[in-house]
Amino acid sequence: MSSDKTSNLSTLAEFLARWKLAFIVFAGVISVILAFPASQLRFDQSIESFFADDSPLLQQYLRSKHSFGGDEFLVVGYSVQDPTSSETLDDIESFSTTLSKIPGINPVSMQDLASILRNERAPGWMRVAMRLPAFRRTIMRESRRMLVSDDDGTIAIAMRLQDESEASVPRGETFRLVREAAAAHDPPAVVAGEPLQVHDMFQYVEEDSRTLGLASSALLMVVILVLFRNLRWVVLPILLIHMTLIWTRGFLSLTDMKLSMVSSMLTSLVTIIGVATMMHVTVTFREMRVDHPRHEAYLRTFQRLAGPIFWTCLTTAVGFASLLISSVVPVRSFALMMTFATLLIPLMCIFILPAGILIGKTHSDPRRPWGEDRLVGTLKSICHWSNRNSLLILMLTISVATGAALGLRRLSVETDFSKNFRSESPISEAIQFFESRMGGVGSWEISFSAPKVLTNEELDRVRDLTQKLRELKLADGTQLTKVISLTDGLDLVPRVPLSTSGSGRLIPVLRRFRPATLDEKREFLAMLQPEMEPSLYQPSLGRMRIMLRSLEQQPAEVKLKLIAKVEELSQQTFPDAEATGLYVLLANMISSLLNDQLFSFMIAAMGVTLTMGIAFRSLTLGLISIVPNVLPILVLIGTMGLLHIPINIGTAMIASVSMGLTVDSTIHYLSTYLRLRREGKDHLCAAEISHGNVGLALVLANLALVAGFSALTLSNFVPLADFGVLVSIAMLGGLFSNIFLMPVLLRHVRV
Repeated sequence: MSSDKTSNLSTLAEFLARWKLAFIVFAGVISVILAFPASQLRFDQSIESFFADDSPLLQQYLRSKHSFGGDEFLVVGYSVQDPTSSETLDDIESFSTTLSKIPGINPVSMQDLASILRNERAPGWMRVAMRLPAFRRTIMRESRRMLVSDDDGTIAIAMRLQDESEASVPRGETFRLVREAAAAHDPPAVVAGEPLQVHDMFQYVEEDSRTLGLASSALLMVVILVLFRNLRWVVLPILLIHMTLIWTRGFLSLTDMKLSMVSSMLTSLVTIIGVATMMHVTVTFREMRVDHPRHEAYLRTFQRLAGPIFWTCLTTAVGFASLLISSVVPVRSFALMMTFATLLIPLMCIFILPAGILIGKTHSDPRRPWGEDRLVGTLKSICHWSNRNSLLILMLTISVATGAALGLRRLSVETDFSKNFRSESPISEAIQFFESRMGGVGSWEISFSAPKVLTNEELDRVRDLTQKLRELKLADGTQLTKVISLTDGLDLVPRVPLSTSGSGRLIPVLRRFRPATLDEKREFLAMLQPEMEPSLYQPSLGRMRIMLRSLEQQPAEVKLKLIAKVEELSQQTFPDAEATGLYVLLANMISSLLNDQLFSFMIAAMGVTLTMGIAFRSLTLGLISIVPNVLPILVLIGTMGLLHIPINIGTAMIASVSMGLTVDSTIHYLSTYLRLRREGKDHLCAAEISHGNVGLALVLANLALVAGFSALTLSNFVPLADFGVLVSIAMLGGLFSNIFLMPVLLRHVRV
């Protein structure tokens, strides 16, 4: 470091020390002001936001939602002895009435077996006919895997949700009341449906982000207290982290941005950056306090770490900013908020640390904790071993990188949305209930153009496609578990009485029957199931659809193959047919997250390399610095491929995110190493001291962070738990790369 830079940093450090109270009070006042808007920040619980505005999948979904009013259904199921007994039908009627009165449920659209078998809207002759065994068998056949199980042991009630803009209560309140009613029923019922899955996902993310954030902070405090045995070094990182979060959340709220499922990692990532930064400050200050009074130790710490902390946060911000190229709105908002939060860290250090270090009782820091000297000795021994075995380390690095690269080709994507929940969670148990008894809860559709005036010829085409879809079976045996079209309802009444009244009402003439006309069939269907035709055919918009159901708990590739095959088969009859629905969106959601990840990772790598090159004024050092950051990420993702661990929502962006986190180790190591080389130390001596100083801070930071992130493994939302595990592994990988590989890479660099 030049004398001019040292002088400038010393002047700035003195200025901050003189005005330390003003700076920390200012930061505290701003935090208090921003606390309220920060508390008002809400999650954007919209699956649609995960897709680009021009995404064909999203456009198809919105087109169907506009045409048919959306298909957000809940289904309630429970066990019975005899589904057609009077007692069972009475119970179904009573339970269905209770559910229909819940705010947010469309009472007109309730579907259950009792309302069909006891339809009071049907004419008298038809009510008589509906009691005939043949008619009941027809009704039961059409209701299989929809309202009754194949073995007659399970009953289901389907409910359509009102549009959120029309409902009198929030969607979450509707779900809570439905679940309470289901639990109170005898026997207890279970509740499932894609909207409920989406709600539970966001609910778990929001609750766990808050609860586990507190748990992580508590664990961090305990670990840091054990390591340093000084409350000052416990309070400062917690204060730094939470003030940064308040400012970031306040900024997001004031700019009308919302947290998404992706941005739920905000607290975790700010914690990583804040703790890593404070660990370097703590270790360096304690080192300076051995030979200098507190004020002098503060000045020397500031001079040594101001540059590395600035460049670390800037480089980390560049890594996060690379995600701005994503076409997915939540990913772009996540990139923006993490870039902002990361750049706040150096500013918060300026506001908080001078007062945090200098205010209070003057005393020498306690002696090093037991085992720290031994750890430093071990790190120095590793440095010596790495330099003596540089060829072996390079060969191992190349071998590991090659194996990991092969694993990238086997990487798979987990689109089974139910796998995002732990098996013991209510939603997972409900899904398993319907998967095993009712053919699953994966509801979706095939939508296509239809004439504004229905004809029998057009319906024959629909009937033909419906039959083909029912017979469709993939090579592995996967098939649709339920297919429902308008023709199913119309075919329930093949014949009607020969005579009609003047008003057009059907009359009970049972002697002679004739085939029903299309209009008569539609009239009968409107009496039997008023919502069936409007939900499947919209003449004013010229659209029709066939409702489909399939198993939710299927491998990703099987689910996507089934969707593609259904769409291909349907287009043979209706060329503009398109598959859509929440099931399709959820199956493709991870893919939409991954679309830009490879490109953004390359941008991040180039951005980090360029920034490091500028920071150290050497493109060579910039290129060298990227190796220990890319390697652990490559190994981590490649290993996931080799072990057939699929990428889920929480791990989709792990590459770009990890790039921004592991760079901290490299910058601090290189800064110390280059300073020592400029002071005249040779490579081995500079590397050894860097291992003992920076390496110690890195080990302690990783120890604290891994302990803190262990709380995330308790999350009910599996991707959040996976994120905590994989980020911890990535950080440990970065630590090992810097400790073992960095001395080898720097061995022949001229400084």
